Amino acid sequence: MADDIDKREIDTELEGVRAAHRALDDLIRQLTAEGSSDQLHIQRLKKRKLMLKDKIMALESERIPDIIA
Repeated sequence: MADDIDKREIDTELEGVRAAHRALDDLIRQLTAEGSSDQLHIQRLKKRKLMLKDKIMALESERIPDIIA
């Protein structure tokens, strides 16, 4: 039962982080297409996007139960 609650919490957080990742991706594409001259801002957005991707990977690995060998 507790595992189900934990999994739902992880799924909820995962959904939010994925949405934030998509939003950053859209913003980066928009700024790049507009030819934004603020490259530092774009680089910071890309770094934040990578951090979100790392968090997505960590949350996905938490969903997989440990296998005792």
